[in-house]
Amino acid sequence: MTETLYQKQTSLACDNFAISQQGMPAPFIHALGYLKAACATANQELGNMDDDIAGAIYKAAIEVAEGKHDEQFPVDVFQTGSGTSTNMNANEVIASLASRYANREIHPNDDVNMGQSSNDVIPTTIHISAAIQIQERLLPAMRSLSEHIEARMKALDHVIKTGRTHLMDAMPVKISQELSGWRAQILQNQQRLEDTLQRLTRLAIGGTAVGTGINTHKEFGGRVSAALSRQLDISFSVTDNHFAAISAQDTAVELAGQLNTLAASLMKISNDLRWMNSGPLAGLAEIEMPKLQAGSSIMPGKVNPVIPEAVAMASAQVMGYHTAISVAGQSGNFQLNVMLPLIGQNLLLAINLMSNSCEHLGEKAIETFTVNEAQLEKVLSKNPILVTALNQKIGYEKGTEIAKRAYDEKRDILDVAKEMTSLEEDELKSLLDPAKLV
Repeated sequence: MTETLYQKQTSLACDNFAISQQGMPAPFIHALGYLKAACATANQELGNMDDDIAGAIYKAAIEVAEGKHDEQFPVDVFQTGSGTSTNMNANEVIASLASRYANREIHPNDDVNMGQSSNDVIPTTIHISAAIQIQERLLPAMRSLSEHIEARMKALDHVIKTGRTHLMDAMPVKISQELSGWRAQILQNQQRLEDTLQRLTRLAIGGTAVGTGINTHKEFGGRVSAALSRQLDISFSVTDNHFAAISAQDTAVELAGQLNTLAASLMKISNDLRWMNSGPLAGLAEIEMPKLQAGSSIMPGKVNPVIPEAVAMASAQVMGYHTAISVAGQSGNFQLNVMLPLIGQNLLLAINLMSNSCEHLGEKAIETFTVNEAQLEKVLSKNPILVTALNQKIGYEKGTEIAKRAYDEKRDILDVAKEMTSLEEDELKSLLDPAKLV
């Protein structure tokens, strides 16, 4: 049986809150451990805490940060809006461990929570945990997806297909051009996230209860930020306005918006893949995605684009998280936001979904689809919209007549254009050559 390290306040919270029966995400708890370790370091540097106590708290807090005590954090996400119960949970677990290491009693509030309030600890932990997950998981996953797309762009640069606007036939494009749009979306999302990181790494710590810094040293926040920077190799700094950092969660809302944009991008790419893969007989059948599993429990041999579908669902969920975070973000009443645990949970869940989605889409869809070049060529040669290339020679109205006749008679545009214009065949072939139109 696992030893219980938490104490009275955590037990009370467990009794009071059993709404979702889910604790805060592990990355949040780990970030809270790093923060408590940095606070011990800052208190030691400022002469507020002797070396033995600071060292014991640091050791215990790092164990929490390393995930060695995840089972000791049972408090429900849906708790008091400041996240006080989770902060007290961490204080108690760390105090129990540190008391053992120091061979003396270490108090959860007087020692572990020295110079802190839940009101600055929890907003700070939201920022730290999100920054870690973006740096270590999401941005690498996005870079990998971008690289997968770029590799396919190079491999398929010779392939020309019918473009589509409004889902209808349009002028031709190279598949590499089509994929370049996807890659640009991912790169732009990376830039957005990197820009938001500049604000995400500014921390509320040091503001304590209401932003005035009551019961803490004026250098405390800066020293904690410096200690975290050394621990995590991420450049953290203390906020320039504690009142905004504690009472509002605008940066978290901004980050949710960036994740929402990424979700929209991944859903667009996923749906493009689904349309391109549709068929194989009655759809577009431009590409074929690998068979990963049976597509139907009743129709033998059916294959579905399961990865794009899964990513589209994950993207929809992230859009839902964005809405919840937006509502939570405006719940800053006077000097404190009171939906902090919800914000922390949803940000981390969204980052996790987007990280996994980028990895799956790149490795199991982009890298592995094959192109049906014969189908692309067949459709392209009969595309009446190619007549657009003749506009400057014959005008829009004549082009419309040619396109309509080609549609009605299901004939190649070249044959109809020969009959309805005075242009020579060689000139028509040159003007209508898809390779010259991309």
